[in-house]
Amino acid sequence: MGVAKDTATDIIVFRYVFTFNDGPEKEYIIKLDKQTLCLIQTGDRPPSPWAALKHFKCPNCPLDGLQYEFCPTATNLIQLIDDFKDRESIEEVEVLIETPERRYIKQVPLQTGLSSLLGIYMVTTGCPILEKLKPMVRYHLPFPSMEETTYRSVTMYLLAQFFFQRKGHKPDWNLNNLAAVYNDIQVVNKNIRDKLLEIANKDATANALVKLDYSALYISLRLNRNILDEIESYFNAYFV
Repeated sequence: MGVAKDTATDIIVFRYVFTFNDGPEKEYIIKLDKQTLCLIQTGDRPPSPWAALKHFKCPNCPLDGLQYEFCPTATNLIQLIDDFKDRESIEEVEVLIETPERRYIKQVPLQTGLSSLLGIYMVTTGCPILEKLKPMVRYHLPFPSMEETTYRSVTMYLLAQFFFQRKGHKPDWNLNNLAAVYNDIQVVNKNIRDKLLEIANKDATANALVKLDYSALYISLRLNRNILDEIESYFNAYFV
């Protein structure tokens, strides 16, 4: 029976269950505020010194060290890191994912399933760079292909420009700044991955971030090849 529902209409719930071949399961219930798409914190787990902003801060981080003692993203990854620090990234695992709309089950390498879960945590925990991907979390698509991720990223960005224009600003309809958004995301992903490698016994969480980073790199490369020209023919019905 699915649990990816909540009686409160202002909460979005995602459920992830990892079932390993050697027996154990790990379950994660992620609750997001429907208006802000921010992670609703549970428990009182104290921050780890590993997540201190003065040690963890990314090269392009805009957060004020006087206001933030800890990196908000790192703080919320600690439980996942502890849970998977002794797991290999290539280990096969069954991943069940329940969203408010549908249910997914797939047998994948651990890094693939973990990458999907990490993406939710990283985007919804307060990083001003990663939170630009929040609209994609609202319409979460587990296990996407690179083409699907690129399409969703471009359409998300163009819709953002529509709202930007509606607020009286000049929109970027030519996607001139989208590559910069993903370049910044790559910097954050690399910094977090490097930090993970310092504390994890094995490579599952770090390689999950490699997959996220590859997605960002892929999108940047596709933008350089003018992806809009590549997909224009899909919209021929609008040109008649």
